[in-house]
Amino acid sequence: MNILSKKILIGAFLMFLLNISFSYSQSENEKINNLIEKKRSFNKQNKNSTIFKIQLYNGSESQAYKIRNSFQSSFPEYRTDIIYKSPEWKTQVGNFETRLEADRAFLIIKEKFSGAIVLEDKI
Repeated sequence: MNILSKKILIGAFLMFLLNISFSYSQSENEKINNLIEKKRSFNKQNKNSTIFKIQLYNGSESQAYKIRNSFQSSFPEYRTDIIYKSPEWKTQVGNFETRLEADRAFLIIKEKFSGAIVLEDKI
C-alpha cells in the first residue's frame, strides 16, 4: 500500500469515528431533553412546593375572626384564611410564591399588624 492510500484509509476511518461520536452525542442530547421535559411535566402535575404566608394571629376563634375582618378592611387585595390547628386558631394572609414577595407584603402589613410573622408552608 502506498502512502496516499494509507492517508485516505486513515482519513476515512477518522471520518467514520467522528460520525459515530456525533450521532451518539445527538442521541444523548435528545435523551437529556426528553428527561427534562418529563420532569417539568411531573412537577406541574405534582405540586409539592413551598409557599409563604403571613400569620397575623394565633389564639382564640373569636379574636382570629376579628383580626381577619380588620385586616380585610385595611388590605382587601390580600387573601386571608382562618385555620384551626388544635388547640388554636390562626389568621393567615396570602399564598406567596417567593420569600421576597412575602417579605415585601410583610413590610407593609407589619405597620398596622405588629405581631405578624412570615411562615413557610408546604402544599
